[in-house]
Amino acid sequence: MNIKPIILAVILIGAVIGLKAQYTDVNSVINYSDPRIEDLVELHITYNETFPLIDGYRIQLIMRAGNTALDEVNEIKTEFEESQPTINTYVTFREPYYRLRVGDFRTRLDALEFMESIERSYPQAWVIKDKITFPELTKYKKTFNYE
Repeated sequence: MNIKPIILAVILIGAVIGLKAQYTDVNSVINYSDPRIEDLVELHITYNETFPLIDGYRIQLIMRAGNTALDEVNEIKTEFEESQPTINTYVTFREPYYRLRVGDFRTRLDALEFMESIERSYPQAWVIKDKITFPELTKYKKTFNYE
């Protein structure tokens, strides 16, 4: 008796059964969800609501020290807000200087682009790295389902 054809038949049957076990319906979706993932997402959302600042860039218009520094900074702030009402302004104090910073730019390139538009009025302005509030992404509104 020849054993080779029987062994070959058993191997082929095993291979066919193995292939059928690996086959799944293309349209079916298997969702394995761990409840800890949802907890982590909730924790992330809470953290971002508590600490809404991210790394970004601002433009520092002026930095002054002295008795009249705050008045000078506020005067320039008012002037800037009248000419650029959509850009946020921030007055900060770090001894001995008052600083006027503007904008919430996510990239240095965005900050440099805006600085070019105001450099005639504020020739001493420069781009600095700072913590910013997360700006609204108006460029991408058409790509997501916004309510």
